[in-house]
Amino acid sequence: MTAISGLPAQPFADSTDSLLRFAMRLDATLTGFIGLFIALMADSLSALTGLSSVAEFCGGALLVLGGLAAYGLAAAPDLRRVGVGLIVGNIVLTVAALVVAAVGALPLTESGVVATLGTGGYFALMGYLQYLGVRRLPA
Repeated sequence: MTAISGLPAQPFADSTDSLLRFAMRLDATLTGFIGLFIALMADSLSALTGLSSVAEFCGGALLVLGGLAAYGLAAAPDLRRVGVGLIVGNIVLTVAALVVAAVGALPLTESGVVATLGTGGYFALMGYLQYLGVRRLPA
């Protein structure tokens, strides 16, 4: 009889990077699904937001690609640098969404402004969760 020994498993409660990996995968999954929804519903959403259907589709496709990239980065062995990079990216996207809504840089309807502000809130929330995950990492 042969015995097969697996890899030693680290208990989930002892893992210091579990919150950051969870936040990164949550961000990647939700961003991908939202992007897919936007890309599929581009014509309907364009009438609601005021943007063209091509702009809606391109924005949705970028969200899908960004979600795939973030999901791939969540598997990195050293998460501190990747986590800080995603936090900075989420901060930049939050500020960009707020500036676009405040300045009126795009021809948005009222629903488009609300959606843009909601997107900024989403980016801020994901950045905050990832920040909490980075803080738990050992120095």
